[in-house]
Amino acid sequence: MPATARMPITARTVRLLMPLAALLVLGLALLIRAVDDGALRQYSGTALYASMVWAGVLFLWPRLAPVPAGAVATGFCWLVECAQLTGVPAELSARSLAARLALGVQFDPVDLAWYPVGVVPLVLLHHLVCARARTERRPPRDVLPAPASVPSDTRR
Repeated sequence: MPATARMPITARTVRLLMPLAALLVLGLALLIRAVDDGALRQYSGTALYASMVWAGVLFLWPRLAPVPAGAVATGFCWLVECAQLTGVPAELSARSLAARLALGVQFDPVDLAWYPVGVVPLVLLHHLVCARARTERRPPRDVLPAPASVPSDTRR
């Protein structure tokens, strides 16, 4: 295999990478949480939560294109945020730390703007990776396709 050849990105590869991506995002969130106690901590947590949701969406649907994956992730985050208006997440959060981390406690309209901040850069990166994979599959423009075999006419 030539040094420039790359392995194709398969659904299996995406499924293997997304939990790693989620762990990386979680590590970043915990690092920020350890060094900051202000607005950076709050808003980066919201954006990074959305980044983890994006990884979850691609884990579930690894062949999903970048923009639909971002739309599903952002829509899910908005749905969870708006569900906080019902009080159900607060009730569940009072009983479970996992529910508190996943669902939150109270509605904050500012969070609605921060979810796309966590998703859009990943959508752009996803788009670039897909575009690069497409260009690597295409033959170079200066290479002519092999000539088609021409059937010989034996009736003379």
